[in-house]
Amino acid sequence: MIVLDEQLIGYDFPSIIGRWYPGAVVNIIQLRPRTLIPDEDIPTLLRSIRQPTFVTINVADFWRRMAPDRHFCIVCFSLLDRELEAMPLLLRRLFKIEPFRSRRSRLGKIARISQQQAQYYTADSWAVQTLRWSMR
Repeated sequence: MIVLDEQLIGYDFPSIIGRWYPGAVVNIIQLRPRTLIPDEDIPTLLRSIRQPTFVTINVADFWRRMAPDRHFCIVCFSLLDRELEAMPLLLRRLFKIEPFRSRRSRLGKIARISQQQAQYYTADSWAVQTLRWSMR
């Protein structure tokens, strides 16, 4: 399951991602309707569902601030507003490379994605790994 952060509501991302992603794509507010979900509650909410990947543009509150958890993956997109439409394509690109190819291999990782690269750290090591995008 892909869970989109509330900043991504209003875009057609569930539909766009749903064209290629075989699982469910939901907005975070669908998991706890009619309530405000502070960032610090998101890990607890993610632990309540099976193997989710949480997608956000809130890099400042998640990247290198949140501890990785083996129950979920967090993908933070570091994009300018004018680049945001590229987010589904970059997410798909991320899911085609190791170590993000399968739901199980993504668990325990927090990634920061830009147009040029993917960086991530894991529950096993907070040392940042960098994967540069192929130009193909």
